[in-house]
Amino acid sequence: MLRAVSHYRLFPKALGQLVAAQGVRELHLALTQGFWRTQSWGQPPLGAPAGAELWVWFQDSVPDVDKAWKELSNVLSGIFCASLNFIDSTNTRVVPAALMPAVNPLSAHPGTDHRLLRYAVLPREVVCTENLTPWKKLLPCGSKAGLAVLLKAERLFHSSYHSQAVHVRPICRDASCLAVSWELRQTLTVVFDSFTSGQGKKDWSLFKMFSRTLTDACPLASESKVYVDISPKNKEKELLEVTPTPTSVHEAVVQGDKRTYAVYDLLSPSLFNSSRSLNVQLKWKRPQDKELSTPVLHAQRYVSGYGLQTGEISTLIHNTHPYRAFPVILLETVPWYLRLYVHTLTIITKGKENKPSYIHYQPAQDRKRPHLLEMLIQLPANSVTKVTIQFERALLKWTEYTPDPNHGFYVSPSVLSALVPSVIATKDVDVEESPLFASLFPSSDGSSYFVRLYTEPLLVNLPTPDFSMPYNVICLTCTVVAVCYGSFYNLLTRTFHVEEPSRGGLAKRLANVIRKLRGVPPL
Repeated sequence: MLRAVSHYRLFPKALGQLVAAQGVRELHLALTQGFWRTQSWGQPPLGAPAGAELWVWFQDSVPDVDKAWKELSNVLSGIFCASLNFIDSTNTRVVPAALMPAVNPLSAHPGTDHRLLRYAVLPREVVCTENLTPWKKLLPCGSKAGLAVLLKAERLFHSSYHSQAVHVRPICRDASCLAVSWELRQTLTVVFDSFTSGQGKKDWSLFKMFSRTLTDACPLASESKVYVDISPKNKEKELLEVTPTPTSVHEAVVQGDKRTYAVYDLLSPSLFNSSRSLNVQLKWKRPQDKELSTPVLHAQRYVSGYGLQTGEISTLIHNTHPYRAFPVILLETVPWYLRLYVHTLTIITKGKENKPSYIHYQPAQDRKRPHLLEMLIQLPANSVTKVTIQFERALLKWTEYTPDPNHGFYVSPSVLSALVPSVIATKDVDVEESPLFASLFPSSDGSSYFVRLYTEPLLVNLPTPDFSMPYNVICLTCTVVAVCYGSFYNLLTRTFHVEEPSRGGLAKRLANVIRKLRGVPPL
């Protein structure tokens, strides 16, 4: 049984009370705009699917997990101004193995029951300023001081990729784990196209990217640092330089590769001696044409086929390691209106069938839950594995279509979890020496590191009726009913009176006398 948050000097009270009230063990929320292009940008530092992602581990003491999940998503929808209230049973999954607890992401936490896990993705969620503002308010200093002063909305959303996340988990205070504390980690991942905005140059600075500079550290922060990756691409002379001179240089192992970082300590008195602002700049000494190295593990996903009856979902998983094979857990979640043909599932590697070591399939129920397919696949060295499965499109009720049905229906991306072997021999990261990198990039030992990847969300067209016909039918029906019923109603309710002809007044009688004398017919 985990204790509730006892003080709110740094921990936001809105999340602390929510975690205690709903019996949350872990909470992970990510709001992402755009898709991470692995082959162009390299391995993502923190993976997240396009749209909104929410997955929560509940404590054993929660009596009704589904009810707590529904209340939690509604409260988070109000806190972050997102459409998380649209999470229901049709897009919620109970995942057995793919999403392991973040207490130790390399092995399942003992005593953790997967029935206490709820996972949902809204691929169509649009992230904008109204989501960024409450995220910044959770920071101890808000956006008034520290690194958060750079978070200018109009600059962040004028980027190729933007992802903001909130992670809440329990951590052990000592080795015996007798005392547990709550950890809140807020991450923001942004990709700027400096080549386009820099007129063909890859040079960048904080002011060019954010239109602001750093002025001081957050007064409540015990540590505030800026890390700039200055790792050389080859063994020759360094091709880049950073200004001003960094406070120190740090070497770390990140995703199986050695990296060198220039560190700027915002709490150092010497950093702001000359001026009250810090504008970190990076310049290339000569043009750099070499692209980033291809990650060891990356994947793509697409829909094939023609017509609006059947189709096929294909997933390509690449293992570019020259001599190491490793297993990967593939999680496929498909909406109920795409009826999967499980007997058509094929896994091909190097032209041969690749049988999965473990497979778990939960069929969908119409309008209740989606398909869930989870597999453990062995990826040979330097190979491409293709996973395909056929499906049939269902015909929805006319009230179940979105306001723009011809745009298509989104299918949430696949999730890949794996321990990827390092290309080079490295040592394990010391948690005490580098707590930041040990937390963001965990590794089991010096030979492998944990990776969770997401593929592209799919956009599938469904058989769509002609929605102009109901409009025409309604207009015609209303017209016919109005004419027929109106006429019939008038006949039933109108009263008729017979009026006898009157002889007329004095003027009329005099006129008739005159007309009679003149031989003219009377009036």
